[in-house]
Parts: sequence; C-alpha cells; structure tokens
Amino acid sequence: MRGNRLRRSSMATVGLATIALLTTGLAPAIAAPADYRDPDAPIPERVDDLMSKMSLDDKLGQMVQVERVAAPPEEAAKHGVGSVLSGGGSAPEPNTPEAWADMYDAYQRAALDTPLGIPLIYGVDAVHGHNNVQGATIYPHNIGLGATGDPELVQRIGAATAEEVAATGIDWDFAPCLCVARDDRWGRTYESFGEDTDQVSAMASAVTGLQGERLGGSPTSVLATAKHYIGDGGTTGGDDQGNTEINEQELRDVHLPPFQAAIDRGVGSVMISYSSWNDVKLHADRYLVTDVLKNELGFDGLVVSDYDAIDKIDGQEEEFTPDEVRDSVNAGLDMIMMSENHELFLDYLRAEVDSGRVPMERIDDANRRVLTKKFELGLFENPFAQRDLLPSVGSAEHRELAREAARESQVLLKNDGVLPLSKDGGKLFVAGKNADDIGNQTGGWTISWQGSSGDIIEGTTILEGIRQAAPNTEVTYSRDGEGIDDSYGAAVVVVGETPYAEYEGDRPDGLKLDDEDLGTIAKLRESGVPVVVVTVSGRPLDIGGEVEGWNALLASWLPGTEGQGVADVLFGDHNPSGKLPMTWMSSFEQQPINEGDGQQPLYPLGFGLSY
Repeated sequence: MRGNRLRRSSMATVGLATIALLTTGLAPAIAAPADYRDPDAPIPERVDDLMSKMSLDDKLGQMVQVERVAAPPEEAAKHGVGSVLSGGGSAPEPNTPEAWADMYDAYQRAALDTPLGIPLIYGVDAVHGHNNVQGATIYPHNIGLGATGDPELVQRIGAATAEEVAATGIDWDFAPCLCVARDDRWGRTYESFGEDTDQVSAMASAVTGLQGERLGGSPTSVLATAKHYIGDGGTTGGDDQGNTEINEQELRDVHLPPFQAAIDRGVGSVMISYSSWNDVKLHADRYLVTDVLKNELGFDGLVVSDYDAIDKIDGQEEEFTPDEVRDSVNAGLDMIMMSENHELFLDYLRAEVDSGRVPMERIDDANRRVLTKKFELGLFENPFAQRDLLPSVGSAEHRELAREAARESQVLLKNDGVLPLSKDGGKLFVAGKNADDIGNQTGGWTISWQGSSGDIIEGTTILEGIRQAAPNTEVTYSRDGEGIDDSYGAAVVVVGETPYAEYEGDRPDGLKLDDEDLGTIAKLRESGVPVVVVTVSGRPLDIGGEVEGWNALLASWLPGTEGQGVADVLFGDHNPSGKLPMTWMSSFEQQPINEGDGQQPLYPLGFGLSY
C-alpha cells in the first residue's frame, strides 16, 4: 500500500464525546458529522467536511497544477497546489524508478505537513508505457494498437502501465488519447487509435486498464484522462492546435462518441484540447465543456487544461491574462496545468473571485471534483509510493506483453512470396536507419517530449530481434546498404520517420521517404535480391510511387522497445493479423483521405494481408 495512515485525532475526540453523552443518558439526537480523515465515512461527506474547513486560498490552490521544475516540494506546499506534473522529459536525477518514488514521496511529505494535510496528485504523460522513466516498458503507440483491433489487449496494456506508474508513486496518467485522426499531416496522428469513430471508442478500454473496474479499487489503480476534448484530430490541414471547421452534427458523430465511451467506463478526468471549434478555443468554450461534457454526458470527474493552454485563448503566446483565467474557469475547467507562474495565476483568480466575475459556486464545484478523486484514490490514507511494485518496472512479464502488442500491430500490405523469411541457414541482409535504433523505433514521448534517435532506453531493436529469431542465419547489417550482393536470400530494409511529437510533427508539405531511405532501398534493389520494406512511422507514408518495385511491405508503426515482435512476423512465427486503422493514401495530394470520401486509396481502411 502507499504508506502510513494519517492520524485521526479528531475522530478520537468525537468518539470520546459520544461515549460521555451515552454514559450520562444524553445520547445525541443525530449522528456525529463525518470527519474528512475518517476512511470509513462516505466520500461525499468527507469532501463536505474538508471543504467546510478550507479557506478561499486553500480552494484556489487545489485548482493549480504546476510543473515540478517550477515548484519544488516546499513551494508546492506553501501555495497548497492541488497537483504537480512532470512534462515530457521532466525527470529526477538520476532517472530511475527509485528516484521517481523518492521525488514523489518528498512532495507528499511536504503536502501532508500543512494544516489540513491535503495530499497532492501527481500527473505524467504515460502514453505508451511509463515513457518518461528509464527502464520502463514501452508499448507500441496508439496507432499500432489500433491496428491490432483488440480492445482487450489495450486494456491489459493499460493495467501493466498503471502498475509501473503506481510503483513510482504517480497517481494520474494523461492517457488515453481518444482523438479520431482524420488527416495524416497532423503531428499527433500516432496518438490516435485510428480514423474510425467506433474503433477509437472501443479502445476506451484503456480507461478500465488504468483505473481498474473502480478508481482506487486496487493498489495499482491510477487516474485516467480522456483527451483531448474535442475534435483535435479534425483540424483544417491537420494543423496541431488548429481550428476544427465542421458543423455540430459532424462533431457529435465523429469526435464525441469516444468520450462518451470513456465516461461510461468511469474515466476520472478529461483534458481539454488546445484546438478550436469554428474559431472558439476549446479552453474557453462553456457550451462544449459545461453544457455538453458535464451536463449532457454526465461527466462528474475533473476537467484539466492542457499544458499552458489558457495562455493561448486570446490567440497570443505570451503569459496568461486575467481574462484568460476567468474565461477558462467559467467555461468549466477545474484544474489549470501550467509550466510556471502559479503565484500569478492564484493572484488573478483570487481577484476574479473577489470581484464576483468568477462565482464561488464554480470554485466549489471544481474543488469538489478534485477532492473527490483524491479520496477515491485513497491518497489520504496511503499517500506514498508503492515501492513493493518497483520490480514491475520493465519486468519480463510486461516486456512479453509489449512484444505481443508489437507483433499483433504489424500490418502486411504487400507480399509476392518473399515473406515469411526462412530461418534455415542462408544469408540475410538488413539495412536502413530504423533497423538498429531504439529511439526511432519508440518514437516521440519516449524519455523526452519529442523523443530522439539513438540508444535512449533499454530494449531490443528490430535488427536484434531478427538476429534472435534466426540464430542459424548469417545476418549482415549495413545502415546504408553497402556491401550487399546477390549471395543473399533476401534483404530487409527498415525505413520511415524519426521521432517527433505534437506541433513539431506536423507535415504540411509532404510525407515521402527521405533521400537516405530512398537511396538505401535503391541500392538493395540494384543487387537483384528480393527486398522487404518495413516502415517505422507514426502514420501512413506517401509511397505510392515506389511500392511497385518492392517485393514486400510491412507497416510496423512505432512498435516500442520489443523489436522481437516485428521479427516474429517477418519469420512467420506469427501470422500477420494487423489491419489498417487509417486509410493509406495513394499520394499526398489526397490529404485528408478517409473511408467513404470517394477517393481511391493505395490501401483501404481495414486492409491487411496474412500468410
């Protein structure tokens, strides 16, 4: 469990007072009021009792989530902030699971040493495993999981991720992303399970994986987040943080159902999108946040902003203004995520409340939602990291699950008979910039925000997986294809994208393979050896002009740390079963292309061959 229980001195006082009354024959007419420190009291009553003891400053603090770098433990406790987060790449030194647990516990000790002892809740983007942490298991990104078509697998991955997250103390995961990606130019396409609304809705099973059947119902339950509400996958031109220019019926038909599915599974938080709907920033859209999400859909959890997103409500990138603070809170946001300037935010919000421009009812509603989740998670009783779970981080069991997910996500798009490869001796040539690069293979949101190439985390590259799968085969590797001749039975070339994340991953000008990839493929083809092309990418690529000359094509997406899963398919240990979660363009000029829009794709949604 998380740690020592808090003292219940006031409950002891209530108990003695009741005994005294009973012994004098003066039994109380009504039951004693609940105490927020009593774990046996109903949570709504505990919330009521705690809020009755909170000052306005206490309540405003609970609405703040600030980056750890800007608020060390004593600073966070001084202002009573409700939550701290690690943004992408924000990690303790050294970046080990134990150091994460130490950092987390330091924050909780400081929070508990305040007059009311309200624990904070700590959030991270564990979007494909506990991906900020060295040694963690990294699963395929969502686009690959969408290719598996397997909600039960996605739920198991959510549960395994939650176990590693909880081991380091973290309570809150900013996942799953339930966007419906409708334009491959968008830099967050790989965070989507696909272009089909029903499929994305089915993958809300990740919520149950992270939280369990009931939030706080087990030691490994962490708060899940359905994001990014709403329409971020449908912006014009695939522009990240852009404008979704569609009517309300299309918004409801295409982009809303996955959030309803998450709510039906009891998701505890929803994150608002940076983007706009018909020129109105979602962070200031009271209709969509309060009227639709909270009232119509019945969402009773907490609504959190995206990182520094309120700063952009007025279209400017500079520091947030009082108007932006007021508009976001009045729209229905319960907690504001920020990189810094939490003191200024508190000053602005206090002034808006004092003036009556932000009603006290809105502040109380936000606090009730935040505190309810803290009580449901059991943070008041068990506020510290669950170090008995630390052996689960990067465990053999979790890595086997990641391998299973990687092999299930492979989509075979073309095969003239060269696949599956033979393991019975012979010679195999492997090439390409993504064949032996764990950073490229895991993609963005891995150790750092944008991710990076190179040996950044423990794992097995695709090349290493190939060598493990065929120990009796002579495997030669050359990144650029130098040294191949006609003595090889086949060549596998692993090409595609290098890591990126939101915003920096937008590709408005094209999605072709780069010159290095094309040159390597050409060199292999000139040898006369059959060429198997494996694409490592976060979206379909513009390959319509090249694929005719390839003997086989395997879409590997971003398979994570377990490259053996790709080798399992290449050698036929697993019959390819993945199906396209996105329509694959014939040419870039077709973007956006989606099923049913009348365009002729290279490969349709749901396409996938087997042996």
